[in-house]
Amino acid sequence: MSKQPVVAVLGLGAMGHAFAANLLKKGFPVQGWNRTRARGEDLQDAGLTLTDSVAQAVKDADVVIAMLTDGETTSQVLREAEPALKQGATLCQMGTIGVEATDALIAQLAETRPDVVFIDAPVSGTKTPAENAQILVLASGDRSRAAAAEQVFAAISKGQQWLGEAGASTRMKLVVNSFLIGITQSLAESEKLAGALGFSADELWQALDGGPLGIPYARMKLNMIASGDFTAQMQLSLALKDAHLALDAAEGARLPALENITTIWQQAVDAGYGEQDLASVSRYLKD
Repeated sequence: MSKQPVVAVLGLGAMGHAFAANLLKKGFPVQGWNRTRARGEDLQDAGLTLTDSVAQAVKDADVVIAMLTDGETTSQVLREAEPALKQGATLCQMGTIGVEATDALIAQLAETRPDVVFIDAPVSGTKTPAENAQILVLASGDRSRAAAAEQVFAAISKGQQWLGEAGASTRMKLVVNSFLIGITQSLAESEKLAGALGFSADELWQALDGGPLGIPYARMKLNMIASGDFTAQMQLSLALKDAHLALDAAEGARLPALENITTIWQQAVDAGYGEQDLASVSRYLKD
């Protein structure tokens, strides 16, 4: 496809804002909507058409990105969008909304808008990688009808991994996030143990760096812990939501570590850490 598709972005929070900004930089026509309009106003000078309604945003859009907080919000917003979707439009659900909500959305669209191409496309990556177009798109759905979506994904990511029928990506995203959650809790506890034994977070990183455990994610989170700056790349409350979604989707599989983490992280959220980065659990453990 030589012509760039018109893209609508529903949800201009940290991730959706980054998607819209990167698309605008690449010359895509972008229409945006957010419940709090102010979240998108800074992109208007870059060319964003900021709308007052979901229907206005998706009208005439070839590709619609939904990047919203949870399944309930996504379902509500897409019910508003559905009647206004362009014939044959591509709808990319990119938030982490869980298996039940994703499967319900797939079934609903198959019944009411079979002309719409649904691509299940959550991402691996957080705020800064999204801003730098360095996320990985986990895509599933009918790839033979997804040329326009692939153009969009190429503009906002470093790559795409296609996983089969729609719904597969949501399942993989829960696996990826459970891994991320486990690493973060382990780092927080390891840094606390290091401190008890007389070592700093920087010294812990030096022991990891250069070996197989010196992953960039660990470096980033240990830097946060060392500086005490927990400006959210991914809010603790949202990571907790994802942990619960993973447990709900586990179909009876025992995940005792993840279950224990949800208990600790709920306590941290209740203590006021919910809007900070998930690495702030390290501070909660020290309080």
